[in-house]
Amino acid sequence: MKYTLKTIAAVLIAAPLTAYAGGDPEHVKFPEGYEKTFTKYATMNRANQTQVAKLYANEAAISSYTQGQKSASGAVVIMEIYTPKKDADGKPIVGKDGLFEIDSLSAVAVMENKNNWDAAFPKENRTGDWGFAVYNPDGTAKSNDLNCVQCHTPLQAQDYLFTYQKLVDFVKK
Repeated sequence: MKYTLKTIAAVLIAAPLTAYAGGDPEHVKFPEGYEKTFTKYATMNRANQTQVAKLYANEAAISSYTQGQKSASGAVVIMEIYTPKKDADGKPIVGKDGLFEIDSLSAVAVMENKNNWDAAFPKENRTGDWGFAVYNPDGTAKSNDLNCVQCHTPLQAQDYLFTYQKLVDFVKK
């Protein structure tokens, strides 16, 4: 009984930490209607070679990079994450353009830049002024085990974006 209570206590303590390890939907909200108001700047196979990503940026992000600056407060970048169609061997099917053929939308990742985050949003859950959250396609918070901050922090020279150069090249056109 003693070990059971300790195990239950450990799970209850850890649960809030892992439920949204990939971000904080309490602070970084799902931008309803982004598909109509944001600009799509790239579509690419993700580095893990098992997903396709469509990338969007709002006007604040586009304007910042157009002016040759890092993202301004209010900038939002979206990554729609798609599961690719697979062949009989379970390998992604590659289209004529080199991109995987899309099967279904599996998640929407949101990065939001603010220089005035609420004090309740701890700095260790952000990278610079960027906050993160991952959502299901319907806009509800998605539980995931990725740590966005850990992976984005080393990218300071790229304004913490994996797709920084793609966005900069897009706005230069």
